[in-house]
Amino acid sequence: MEYNSGHDCQFMIRREDSAKPEILDSRRARAQLELKDRALAATFEGITIADASLPDKPLIYANAGFERLTGYPVSEVLGRNCRFLQGPGTDPESAAALRDAIRQKRAVTVQLLNYRKDGTPFWNRLSITPVLDASGAVTHFIGVQSDVTTEKEAKDALQKANDRLEAARQQTKRELEAAGVVQRSLLPVELLHVHGYNFAFKFRPCSDVGGDCLNILPLDEDHLAVYILDVSGHGVAAALLSVTLSHMLSAEPERSFLFQSTADKPGIQSIASPVDMVSRLNRHFLANPAALQFFTMIYGILDLRAAEFRYVSAGHLSPIHFPSGKGPNIREAGGVPAGLLPSATYEEHSLTLAPGDRVYLCTDGVFEAESPSGQELGVQGLIDTLSRNRDRSLGDALSAVMQCMEEWSAPAGPSDDASLLAIERYG
Repeated sequence: MEYNSGHDCQFMIRREDSAKPEILDSRRARAQLELKDRALAATFEGITIADASLPDKPLIYANAGFERLTGYPVSEVLGRNCRFLQGPGTDPESAAALRDAIRQKRAVTVQLLNYRKDGTPFWNRLSITPVLDASGAVTHFIGVQSDVTTEKEAKDALQKANDRLEAARQQTKRELEAAGVVQRSLLPVELLHVHGYNFAFKFRPCSDVGGDCLNILPLDEDHLAVYILDVSGHGVAAALLSVTLSHMLSAEPERSFLFQSTADKPGIQSIASPVDMVSRLNRHFLANPAALQFFTMIYGILDLRAAEFRYVSAGHLSPIHFPSGKGPNIREAGGVPAGLLPSATYEEHSLTLAPGDRVYLCTDGVFEAESPSGQELGVQGLIDTLSRNRDRSLGDALSAVMQCMEEWSAPAGPSDDASLLAIERYG
């Protein structure tokens, strides 16, 4: 009997051992389902499941995250289509895209303006994913809903700020273009026609407006004022000073710095010497130190009968002289920019033009044009270009310099205003 009892006990233990894997599998499955339920309930996003086999695709599951997101208890949403979250502000196109994706049984992500139970709106990023059975048929749709209101409002605010900036940029661009038109209108449309002399100029601003200015003006029957100047800086401030200077250097004696009153003849305006004119400009702009505006320039008077050019250099590259049949040379330099130092003094220089001679004036934007590697064209590069084009017309020679400058600084182009002014005496 003891043997049988032991045998029976042993048999029972063996039966218990054989059933244990199935029990363990069942427990594991239940634990996994419970874990998934807890995970779905704990997630911050709203999770819903809709039955694809039923009319109008009603919800059969909603988690606690959906309750927190929408304010609707789960008991009030089960059996309903999720469109009850839509309202008057919901974009019809986004809603239509969602309906089309569900009808076509494909995944989709849309951003909708939805409404909570208390009526407050929120931006909902809704992702819908179809669930397939073993045969490939869609049985359910899983929805993941996230509140992206803060993100959407920040993005909209950034877009509005960008729109305002773009509108301001366009307005500034229009104003700069208008200022550029005004500035270019002050340049000579056509230089003077004087027997025995040719004149030419080229002007290229680095933007819509520039700080360079040039002109040749009659002072009387025998004398011409010749100047080229370069205002410090770029943009609107430089252009305004350039325009101001063009008015101050006009041919009208009553308002021009090119003329001055004489002590022995009250009320009579005489031609100011180059030194007096530049010195007067320097004092005028030093009178307003807050403006911090200065400029370099060459100003000279061409005596047509004597063929003499008397000039002052105020921190500017001096004239490049091409005597007929001889090599080029750069005339004397000197002086400091006007409007910079109260102690600045200026010295007058002169050169006589023989038939066939040429004189070139330019701003530093020409010879400081940089190649992509940062190498400047240089004064020697400018002189070499002028030498190669010595036998061409005055205007063609200047065009060749501009082309050389553009090619040298390609593809970015020159970073500063570039101006050229030339005088030629013919026989």
